[in-house]
Amino acid sequence: MTEVEPTAAGTVRAGTPAGRWVIVATVLGSGMAFLDSTVVNVALPAIGRDLDAGLSGLQWTLDAYLLTLGALLLLGGALGDRYGRRRLFEVGLVAFSVASVLCGLAPTLGTLVAARAVQGVGGALLVPGSLALLSASFASEDRGRAVGTWSGLAGAFSAIGPFFGGWLVDAVSWRWVFLINLPVAALTLWVVRAHVPESRNPAAGAGRLDLAGAAAVTLGLAGVVFALIEGTVEGASSVVVAAGVVGVGALFAFPVIERGTAHPLVPLGLFRSRQFSGANATTLAVYGAFAGALFLFVVHLQQGLGYSALEAGSAMLPVTVLLLVLSGRAGRLAQRLGPRLPMTVGPLVAAVGLFLLSRVFPGTSYVSGVLPGVVVFGAGLALTVAPLTAAVMAAVEERHLGVGSGVNNAVARVAGLLSVALLPLAAGLRGIEPGTAAFAAGVSDALRIAAVACALGGVVANVSVRKAVPVHPVPQPGMAAACNDHAVRR
Repeated sequence: MTEVEPTAAGTVRAGTPAGRWVIVATVLGSGMAFLDSTVVNVALPAIGRDLDAGLSGLQWTLDAYLLTLGALLLLGGALGDRYGRRRLFEVGLVAFSVASVLCGLAPTLGTLVAARAVQGVGGALLVPGSLALLSASFASEDRGRAVGTWSGLAGAFSAIGPFFGGWLVDAVSWRWVFLINLPVAALTLWVVRAHVPESRNPAAGAGRLDLAGAAAVTLGLAGVVFALIEGTVEGASSVVVAAGVVGVGALFAFPVIERGTAHPLVPLGLFRSRQFSGANATTLAVYGAFAGALFLFVVHLQQGLGYSALEAGSAMLPVTVLLLVLSGRAGRLAQRLGPRLPMTVGPLVAAVGLFLLSRVFPGTSYVSGVLPGVVVFGAGLALTVAPLTAAVMAAVEERHLGVGSGVNNAVARVAGLLSVALLPLAAGLRGIEPGTAAFAAGVSDALRIAAVACALGGVVANVSVRKAVPVHPVPQPGMAAACNDHAVRR
């Protein structure tokens, strides 16, 4: 097929063939990450059986990806601005694809975890690249329409994730959860090269990249997560303690580094806003509660209640449906009443849903036991997510919209990273294998802890959020994707 010269950046119009190609490319690229994210949770028990992995091994399977994704997300956006958004998007596609092959062929747990970390690096280029390409390609008057189209299609991609992933695990193998990325990536790469214009920010090359900041936050998160996960296996060994000390030290060094550089990854001045800090604290609580609860509950459904991978993925489908159906309405409510009320009520409703799920034990039926908690939790999330994004955007100046959204997106990823590592430890699951009565009791405790964290997020929102929703458009991709193992939210 003959390659077509891409239209110039900033001139693509919605509804034209050129516009449709750009949307296809960005939806496929981000959708690949969304799909991979949503299917991994339901594949964890099969991975554990095949690679002889205990609970800590399953934690690393998720957190290796979240670690590099969350730590490098802002750096990935800065690299795209400097060296070309299309170029970095292509690099992210190739890295994600190579890592997917390594995941799918992994002979050992260690190989799988290492490949997942490489996937996170690719994701850190794909995640900010999708929306950046979209925004830079379209003419300003069509940008909102393009983002809206992308949001809906990205949400639809994520909606099929749990069902499709469960079917792949049951019908073929968990390895195809990763290998299925290859044809999608190949098609995306062709579309990007043929139809998506290159763009960059000329001003981005003026300053030095904040590599020291990126290194500090990566080392800090890696050390803390290693200590939390391995501490459940080894206890307070010298290696665990040393990793924890190094990690905490690096995290304390991070704001010092940011203050001393002219072009920081995270402009600390943003946190002078009470609303920005409060909204990000709510993000940390709500997204952390969701990630840790989802990780343990899906394993519990399969190992404790005997669900197949397909049944476990389908069991959580109401959350996705509610997010897709109700998030827009919640956004309009926030536009009318301000984000404070839905951001207060939403996490409290989600907390009730988590508490209901904590009462699910072996022998509990889906309709009377699992479904009510899933529906209540999904309704609470749907009420929270769009107003939360709006509150963040209302708290920053127009010139900081991109970095404000990026920081909040990174906070959401880090929340999942820390929760998957910390929640099992807090619930006393050290040394307890999935499928036992003790594990079921520990999951129940973990869900109650997550419910408390979620409710605290609502309290923080109530005391910190004041500003009304801004009138400028807020990019809002499918929130199901954001919540299900943490894909892009903006």
